Amino acid sequence: MKRKPSKRSPSPKRPRGDLIYGRNGVREALRAGRRHFHELYLAQGVKPNPVIRDIQDLARQRKLPVHPIDRRVLDSWLEGANHQGVMLRAGAYPYAEREAMLRRAEARREPPFLLLLDRVQDPQNLGSLFRAAEAFGVHGVILTKHRAAHITPAVVNASAGAVEHLRVGMVANLVQEMNALKDAGVWIAGLEAREDALGLDEVDLSGPLAVVVGSEGFGLSRLVAETCDWLVQLPMRGRIHSLNAAVAGAIFLFWAMQARRTETLDGRAATPPSGRT
Repeated sequence: MKRKPSKRSPSPKRPRGDLIYGRNGVREALRAGRRHFHELYLAQGVKPNPVIRDIQDLARQRKLPVHPIDRRVLDSWLEGANHQGVMLRAGAYPYAEREAMLRRAEARREPPFLLLLDRVQDPQNLGSLFRAAEAFGVHGVILTKHRAAHITPAVVNASAGAVEHLRVGMVANLVQEMNALKDAGVWIAGLEAREDALGLDEVDLSGPLAVVVGSEGFGLSRLVAETCDWLVQLPMRGRIHSLNAAVAGAIFLFWAMQARRTETLDGRAATPPSGRT
């Protein structure tokens, strides 16, 4: 006996490309306009709100096709991620070179302010660090190619779309990149919880600066730590003496932003251990 054909239509094939999801991530990607965009998907019955209306307006301005779609199809395509009824099919993220970051600082008439990430592997931490970097005025972020998280739709979502506004580079050798930044006049401050590290109030973070944050659980690698001009630790008063990479990095970036706004730290700048002048 032949089986009757199912009345359920097959699920549409998953589109190719970067599938950016989440309302803030999609809106900021469209606002930044740094990628090539293909089409926008909105779940059927999605309730309009200011963010959804922004997304629709931006899609209209960019003349993007907008497809209503069953929410269950989005669930399938995005493997259960919290897409909030919105998905944008886009091209690859446009990674940047160091020179573009330095030019951005020059265009803003500010000393360079960079964030370097040494093997940060957790996508949520990476997204949170991008969000803090964008909020506190960082000109560029440099990632390592190996043993590290890279920019994926999950990271875009975790950053609430902030990464779309940043200049982010990826390098095979972070130590070489640090030395190139030194040659460009940038000072390197590594965040490291160790007894011989300086306090935040002992270093001058107001000039050309690159902040280095290490991996979760391991901190900075030995060569990266040795290449830093300063190793700096956050003050702790409680019984818990460590923070995750995203929280610690955000505090460090905020402190550096404040120092750059005031330009001095009451003359308490420390002499770098490397003896640079």
